[in-house]
Amino acid sequence: MPSRHRARPSHASWPSKADWDALRSQVGGRLLELEPPLAACRTAPEGLACLEALRRLKNPYWLGDQPSLTQASGWLDAWTSTPSAFAVAAAKTGDVVAAVNFAREHNVRLVIKGGGHSYHGASSSADSLLIWTRAMNDVVLHDAFVPDGGAGAIAPGPAVSVGAGAIWVHVYDAVTTRAERYVQGGGCMTVGVAGLIQSGGFGSFSKGFGLAAAGLLQAEVVTADGETRTANAFTHPDLFWALKGGGGGTFGVVTRVTLGTRELPPTLGVVFGTVQAHSAVAFRRLTGRVVSFYRERLFNPHWGEQIHFEPNDSVGIGMVFQGLSRQQAEDAWRPFLDWVAEAPQDFSWSTPLTIEELPARHFWDVGFLSEIAPARILADDRPDAQQVSFLWAGNLGEAGQFLHAYYSAWLPASLLEDNQQPSLVEALFAASRHWGISLHFNKGLAGAPAADRAAARETAMNPVVIDAFALAFVIASGPPAFRDIPGGEADLAAARREAAAARRASDEVSRLVPTPASYVSESDFFTGEWQEAFWGSNYPRLVAVKRKYDPTGLFFAHHGVGSEEWEADGFTRVAEDDAG
Repeated sequence: MPSRHRARPSHASWPSKADWDALRSQVGGRLLELEPPLAACRTAPEGLACLEALRRLKNPYWLGDQPSLTQASGWLDAWTSTPSAFAVAAAKTGDVVAAVNFAREHNVRLVIKGGGHSYHGASSSADSLLIWTRAMNDVVLHDAFVPDGGAGAIAPGPAVSVGAGAIWVHVYDAVTTRAERYVQGGGCMTVGVAGLIQSGGFGSFSKGFGLAAAGLLQAEVVTADGETRTANAFTHPDLFWALKGGGGGTFGVVTRVTLGTRELPPTLGVVFGTVQAHSAVAFRRLTGRVVSFYRERLFNPHWGEQIHFEPNDSVGIGMVFQGLSRQQAEDAWRPFLDWVAEAPQDFSWSTPLTIEELPARHFWDVGFLSEIAPARILADDRPDAQQVSFLWAGNLGEAGQFLHAYYSAWLPASLLEDNQQPSLVEALFAASRHWGISLHFNKGLAGAPAADRAAARETAMNPVVIDAFALAFVIASGPPAFRDIPGGEADLAAARREAAAARRASDEVSRLVPTPASYVSESDFFTGEWQEAFWGSNYPRLVAVKRKYDPTGLFFAHHGVGSEEWEADGFTRVAEDDAG
């Protein structure tokens, strides 16, 4: 029986230098001993090395290239970004196998990082061995892909195979910009492909094309026994199902995924603007009109992204569309524009509503976007940066952010019915008196095509997503608070005030749903009944898969499947009586 306690550097059981040297030899020298990446700021806070590192903290590409850093710097009273003791900078599957075998044989805590975007800190832990897949980032297109074992049972189809360390900007460049195909992925350019697939995966156009996980055709995964398995509908179908939304870093180390691609719509478009109400009474009316307008005109596969309701009595619109011309999009919004215009004493556009379309192949084309909308994108500004690397300007605040609070809840489509809209409107209004709240309409599959909703049922996601029209968010965060930043400690008092206000806002919306459910990748670190919230009726089946492929719990993630068997830091197995 394995020890209840994983090894730490202070323990006699920690691997010896000779053990680590042997692993280094196995992985071709790609074993790194990690140090705090901002240590220069501790010894020379005014030095060039420190100043340059501080400048880079708002560049998510630089953050992703640092094995000692994560995209978020931590969460109030939850976790802080802390380097692992060692990292295997994996270049091939064999490196991952060696690292998994080493961790199992030496009882070392494992951490897995591709994009490093885990809000719950799953890609960060002191005293651990990090499997860092950043270099495994190849992207290969297929004209006629058939999963292993599927010959004669499934028709060949266009697909893309992606290494575990790839991020979405590079996949979109290969699939859409150059090959003029569509693949359902994430909205943020620097999110890791493998991690997003394993969490379920929403993108800007998920209302039209479903979950990213539903597009998974095959995965290569290294399981806890060190075996490399191919998981698809024909081989290891139980593991394949669990990887489609069961949570990253839980069932094994995914080293490659193959996703189906689709025909690309001719055009894609954006809609943005901000309406200012001139009183709280007018804002309540505005909130009601936004909800009814969404139900009447936007609740369909064409529309995605979000609308924000703010404490200053404003409504911010940041939507996208597909399958429509600009004229059709303008026609859809005309009733709302007319409604606002009819009451100038109550409403005005602080940012006029703008509707734009562009050729779909250029939606993620940095060269094209730099010409037509330079203010909306930011390039990776390093001299050796890949030319295609950029981020949406709206995502800049997420780079290095220190989270104060992060709440989400799927809202059922029944709330859009005439008899329930008043309750929804009142909850949104009440929440906005405490903190900003946003509805992400692409993160709910009610209104999506029937085929995509059916495909979502074949994933491990909480089934409530299929009947949700949106995922509601209440988020509070501050600037980077990485260790060793001089004067960069978080203002904890202010953070707690913001967290309390966000909690009050979240409570207003949670009352609408008898059994609140949320998205595992974008949810409260402190979620109570997380098994039910993240996976609902699928959780027992996920536990069975976990016990089959990882019976000793080698893989651990905060609030991941089976994590109730471990204490919060993943180092000590709880007594059987406490495992619950």
